Amino acid sequence: MAHTTDETLTVLVYSDDRNTREQVSLALGRRPAADLPEVGYLECATLPAVLRALEKGGIDLCILDGEASPAGGLGVARQIKDEIYGCPPVLVLIGRPQDSWLAAWSRADAAISHPVDPVALAGSAATLLRARTAGRTPAAH
Repeated sequence: MAHTTDETLTVLVYSDDRNTREQVSLALGRRPAADLPEVGYLECATLPAVLRALEKGGIDLCILDGEASPAGGLGVARQIKDEIYGCPPVLVLIGRPQDSWLAAWSRADAAISHPVDPVALAGSAATLLRARTAGRTPAAH
């Protein structure tokens, strides 16, 4: 699918830690892959902010911090997969590779472990964004 130059994908980044949100946006950058449009970020520090943003629509990818408090990103992932119609893909940041079973429980589409590895993050995010944008049609859900 060809993308117009004015199209921007929106990535929601959820963490109660401002430094984690900043690490994610810096690691992912303005364009996670050459074949994708630029991305813009919507940072959320609380679960209610995440839910409001998703209900409003226009989110192409959610990156959720599994270590966030009081609402951890893994629980948030499971909740939004259950409650948000047409939920965008979800990538969770897990504390350790051994926590991948929790990511599976959360129904996240992908998981990477802390600390954020820019190559792993960009690769996973690009895969999820490609799948999301490929599914777009004028009569999309």
